Amino acid sequence: MSVELWTWIIVLLTFGLYVGIGIWARVRETEGFYVAGRGVPPIANGMATAADWMSAASFISMAGLISSLGYDGTIYLMGWTGGYVLLALLLAPYLRKFGKFTVPDFVGDRYYSQTARIVAVVAAIFVSFTYVIPQLVGVGTVFARYLGVPSITGLWIGVAVTALFAVLGGMKGITWTQVAQYTVLIIAYLIPAFAIASILTGNPIPQLALTFSDITTRLNQLQVDLGFTQYTQPFQRFDMLNILLITACLMFGTAGLPHVIIRFYTVPTVKDARASAGWALLFIALLYTTAPAISVFARYNLINTLHGKSFEEVRQIDWVAKWEKTGLLRFVDKDNNGIVTIAKGNAFKFIPGTTRPDVNNPDTASANEVFINNDIIVLSTPEVAKLAPLIIALVAAGGLAAALSTASGLLIVISSALSHDLYYRIINPRATESQRLLIARIGILLAVLIAGYFGQNPPGFIAQLVAFAFGLAASSFFPTILLGIFDKRTTREGAIAGMIVGLVFTASYIIGTSYFGMPRWFLGVSPEGIGTVGMVLNFVITYFVSRMTPEPPKEVQDLVESVRIPRGAKDAHYH
Repeated sequence: MSVELWTWIIVLLTFGLYVGIGIWARVRETEGFYVAGRGVPPIANGMATAADWMSAASFISMAGLISSLGYDGTIYLMGWTGGYVLLALLLAPYLRKFGKFTVPDFVGDRYYSQTARIVAVVAAIFVSFTYVIPQLVGVGTVFARYLGVPSITGLWIGVAVTALFAVLGGMKGITWTQVAQYTVLIIAYLIPAFAIASILTGNPIPQLALTFSDITTRLNQLQVDLGFTQYTQPFQRFDMLNILLITACLMFGTAGLPHVIIRFYTVPTVKDARASAGWALLFIALLYTTAPAISVFARYNLINTLHGKSFEEVRQIDWVAKWEKTGLLRFVDKDNNGIVTIAKGNAFKFIPGTTRPDVNNPDTASANEVFINNDIIVLSTPEVAKLAPLIIALVAAGGLAAALSTASGLLIVISSALSHDLYYRIINPRATESQRLLIARIGILLAVLIAGYFGQNPPGFIAQLVAFAFGLAASSFFPTILLGIFDKRTTREGAIAGMIVGLVFTASYIIGTSYFGMPRWFLGVSPEGIGTVGMVLNFVITYFVSRMTPEPPKEVQDLVESVRIPRGAKDAHYH
């Protein structure tokens, strides 16, 4: 059967499974909707956390970024993985012991302030929306290539499926759907990796194939022959300062992402929170230790498949013709010799404010004649390696699973921020269980429709959206949560001032430099790394303002002390 037919079959089966789980897991109480009734076993929560955390950025984009950037691309690998370790060790167990539903819930009660709660709600919604848009764009990309459906139509199909299982099952439905999605995405990632490792090196284990074969040496030489620097040469895209700041921003941003944090509220005990963090790290490692190998294999195969071939020959390759239709793969014969040249530089100039090529405006400053969007590198790798159509279809289903799992987790954050933190805790504290559940479901529906609109009409700086999300999370939530747990002297005035300054500084810098063309006025720091500076500002301002304002009430200080107690007969719940 064709790739497209296999993809339709697998996508219909997996989407049917996700919707079926949502119907089976439908909930009738808010605790089930927000935190899955706090009854998720650690191993299942570990799988759900891994799926929640490994978004389309991890599955589709990360290996593509490493493949494109070489050594410098490993900032994403180090940053995202290190951030999860920070979250698991520094935050997750203590937040679980606090026993709340959401991150703004923790902020509002720990800092004894509705103003602090509102600032946290705004930050949670802003971070979640900026992160959910690229997930839906990824869904549209997969549909456009493998199912012959326009990307906008595919995006709305993904919106509809996500809305159905999220609205019905809330966090309970999302959790068990994410268990299924993790299973799909990890199988889809590993099978082609094993196959390509065996073909290129004779060793079927990707990690060993990368480490103990000469594939990296061959790629380095190939790069040099084409005028690039060696693939493993450091500091080509970013200088040392930006490497440090971007990696730190991704780490602290990961640790502050509200949709990952709330996963640890769904297990029965603090012990289970620690156990699920360990399981999640294992499940994440399966993909993250494979990504560098996939990156090398993909770049090696792409260069060998395209460079030096005639345009006529290349365009007769099935996967080339199909990806070219999506606009994510483009060619231009600059020297009119009919031969494809891959070289350093851009094939086309980019449309201002975007990462899309202007196909009517070749970049004559370079000899490069091929534009390859980073997001297609993983998705196209099985086709480039001529693997079976079933495996290619699995990769497409895996990309969809990664995008939908993270999108659903982000939507529950937006919904709970609106329904629990804003409506119930501030507007109508006397709301009944059924009223709160109705508002929560309406919140998810509104959130998914708004996210779908922005996915269909993304801002001009779409390439910076993921950096935006992580920068905002690092500069707002991470310092506030960390000090809230480990410094009982931190006051509401300090927390509010720190969050606002961190958010405003980071957001204005990213928007100014990415969208309005402002210079990188702070030491040349890139928008991807400025969240680290915003985080430091947050820490400093929170600390000094807290020391200049009256200390928190005794009951709040006692609460902080109790949350840090490592063992106890029972977990604390402060509702």
